[in-house]
Amino acid sequence: MEYRTLGGSGLKIPALMLGTATFGGGSDFLKKWGTTDVAEATALVDVALDLGCNMFDTADGYSNGLSEEILGQAVKGRRDKVLVATKTGMPMGPGPNDIGTSRAKIIASCEASLKRLGTDYVDLYQLHAFDGLTPIEEMLQALDALMRAGKIRYFGVSNYSGWHLMKMLALADRHGWPRPVTHQAYYTLAARDFEWELMPLGLDQKVGTLVWSPLSGAKLTGKIGRTKRPPDDSRLATDASWPVPEEQLYRVTDALELVSAEVGRSIPQVALAWLLTRPTVSSIVIGARNEAQLRDNLGATELKLTPAQITALDKASAVPPPYPYWHQRRTMMTRTPPPVI
Repeated sequence: MEYRTLGGSGLKIPALMLGTATFGGGSDFLKKWGTTDVAEATALVDVALDLGCNMFDTADGYSNGLSEEILGQAVKGRRDKVLVATKTGMPMGPGPNDIGTSRAKIIASCEASLKRLGTDYVDLYQLHAFDGLTPIEEMLQALDALMRAGKIRYFGVSNYSGWHLMKMLALADRHGWPRPVTHQAYYTLAARDFEWELMPLGLDQKVGTLVWSPLSGAKLTGKIGRTKRPPDDSRLATDASWPVPEEQLYRVTDALELVSAEVGRSIPQVALAWLLTRPTVSSIVIGARNEAQLRDNLGATELKLTPAQITALDKASAVPPPYPYWHQRRTMMTRTPPPVI
């Protein structure tokens, strides 16, 4: 396993970590992802640790806390050997204060997560989505209090826009509060929107990227392609996947199939290996319903794509830059740094 730093911090984490949204299946939507129970989760944790993957990502919103409970049981007795990341912010009940990242919600949610996980602290605590009603200063004060109390070691955000994240970084610096070290974001060969603002911001501000859904909701698993349709009982045949324009998707799957044949590795491994070459990526959150999927995904760290293969995947997945980036490239070529992509 390859290890990288957690954003601009000094903590080393695996380049691939196991996500636990498949643990529990506590809602009709999440059942489409998986229904892993404690015994199955423990077996997956065993395999992950054996292969050097010692970090696990969960959230209170996954199956209304059940994912955290199952993960806590799966790592019981070996907490000192693992890194645990969790999140808060998604709805946890019908009440008006059961959603968001107010100070009250952050502190109460952290206490509840610690109890479900069976631990005194979490290594990375993340704000699961941007809350436009709560002042960012209020969020930062709550996170600072949790860090001073030793209940969280680091914190990050997820699904933020560039200006929201930059505002949080600026306010943290102004008041001397801890900065977010990571941004968990959707980034994949089939959806490269992350590269326009969030990647350059991450490079400039030393915010590491944790990639969620790196296979575009199972669209890059090799089960779908220009001449392949998903099985009727697969996740791809449901609404538990993310939309990608059909021709854009097929350009990517065509290229993945060619590179997969060249290297003799699975299509998911090729897609993950491409992500591991991208700037700011600290780790990729992978999901697995069974041991075979987990072993295959973790094998991506052993695959080193050639420059020609990376270029082929870049070309197949490229999309026109949105405004104002196309304008900047046309009018200020000599005054604009080269794109990081």
